[in-house]
Amino acid sequence: MGHFVPHTDAEIEAMLAFLGLSSLDELFDSIPAALRLAEGLAVAPGLSEPDVMAEMTRLADANRSGRDLLCFAGGGAYDHEVPAATRRLTFRSEFVTAYTPYQPEVAQGVLQALFEYQTLLARLTGVDVANASLYDGASATVEAINLAVAATGRQRVWLSQGVNPTWREVVRTFAAGTGHEITEVRLEEGLTAWPDEGEAGAVVVQYPNYLGGIEYLTAARGAAERAGALLVVVFDPVAAGLIHSPGAYGADVVVGEGQPFGTPLSLGGPYLGLFACKLEHVRRLPGRLVGETVDVDGRRAYVTTLRTREQDIRREKASSNVCTNQTLIAVCCAIQLSWLGSAGLRELALRCARGTRYAREALLALPGVEAHSAAPTLREFAVRTTVPAETIVERMADEGFLAGVPLGDEYGGGLLVAVTERRTRAEIDAYVAAMGKVVK
Repeated sequence: MGHFVPHTDAEIEAMLAFLGLSSLDELFDSIPAALRLAEGLAVAPGLSEPDVMAEMTRLADANRSGRDLLCFAGGGAYDHEVPAATRRLTFRSEFVTAYTPYQPEVAQGVLQALFEYQTLLARLTGVDVANASLYDGASATVEAINLAVAATGRQRVWLSQGVNPTWREVVRTFAAGTGHEITEVRLEEGLTAWPDEGEAGAVVVQYPNYLGGIEYLTAARGAAERAGALLVVVFDPVAAGLIHSPGAYGADVVVGEGQPFGTPLSLGGPYLGLFACKLEHVRRLPGRLVGETVDVDGRRAYVTTLRTREQDIRREKASSNVCTNQTLIAVCCAIQLSWLGSAGLRELALRCARGTRYAREALLALPGVEAHSAAPTLREFAVRTTVPAETIVERMADEGFLAGVPLGDEYGGGLLVAVTERRTRAEIDAYVAAMGKVVK
């Protein structure tokens, strides 16, 4: 049996020389040794496909997944209900097999679905126009910063520490190539403490923030005006069912993660980048934008529009190089939002908020658990514990729970807990009882 070799030895040597590395092992040094397979997979050669699949399943079953544990973890990915209607409609062959619609004449149904998605997102965010999606919340945040810097001509970015830390890592990675100057703004009592002076091109805040605290967007808007910056709000689309939209507070660009609307946890992706902005910035809108028009016979038609194609031909001069989108997942999000409706979205957010309040009060009644801050929360909250959060997560898994997300040193430690509408009172009671044993 032959082997497919994607790179020759000469190509590999040239790559390593360009990177200033001596070996492939050095290339992968950033990956912890415990996560690397030093000897490869212990799979015998010449196995049949069913035998290989059986072995892979056996290895995969050594992991604990969200299917096996009651999920109280969030931090950007949430265990929400995916109705059968959403799954069934999303996986119709017309949607599943559609490629990114470069040719409108053969993709009118997909384009119309994306137009509906854009309309729903514009209403949800409270700003004028939404694109046909980006890759995920992190990439959408980067693109929002690129738009703001291009619009203002200022490279400095005020980035709240309340923005998801993994997303901030992505921002810093992109900034290393774009020249953006990232200034992180600390949290005080769980909310962002904005500077009183200074100039910036973008002010970026998460609403509610990573610790679950509902930020005061009037303060963020004031900071943006003082700095001469655009206000970028990383919003929670579920929370939008209960609290005012970012647009109501004057947000210039609104981004977020659309995973809660119809997409399961999926081992981290693919997810859905939400992106919307004020109409005045539409010419800088990254990615694809679907518009409604009429054809030569006066019939309603949908097309990709306002495409200067700068993403495709201007390269380093373009404000964005994104030229595609998450079509299927965006359609899924539109289906889920349509299924919920405004009343259903409010009920979804309300159930999350009630469950969160119940769980938070019960946990804070335990010895060894205290509040991380007094900031108001909706679906997620942070607590400090006498037992290290990593230990709690490990021990709670033995009790049948995915307990939450351990917080890093920048937050002073603690555990981030999320409660979605899927968590029942009985499950929350069992979770609190197990936590009581673990934190003793």
